[in-house]
Amino acid sequence: MYDKKLVGVGELKKGDTIIIDDAPCKITDTTTSRPGKHGHAKVNLMAVGILDGKKRNLVLPGHDKVEAPIIEKKNAQILSIVGGKASVMDTETYETFELDIPEELKGQIREGIEVLYWEVMGVKVIKQIKSQ
Repeated sequence: MYDKKLVGVGELKKGDTIIIDDAPCKITDTTTSRPGKHGHAKVNLMAVGILDGKKRNLVLPGHDKVEAPIIEKKNAQILSIVGGKASVMDTETYETFELDIPEELKGQIREGIEVLYWEVMGVKVIKQIKSQ
């Protein structure tokens, strides 16, 4: 299984990460409706999937709890590039593995450079270039 924690819906703000439909998502917008006569304040969360880019929406009472993924941010060095995949080595553990090169970084990633990658819910994703 993967690492996650519980957070209160009322405490969430734009930029936080939560799990919606078993997918890690970054919150893009949050609105809170005021409590009704017998009810609780409802929180409407708009989020975009970190791994798939899909938009998701969640409406919950403000006192509920949701799961938030624990994101590990790590550094790696590019060893080689074949097609749309990069063979990388973690700079701390020296573990080697392959990662897909994100569309927005294609053409910028070369052998020997250092990148920041995230490990989210068992999936590793290159996020940015650290050094040229």
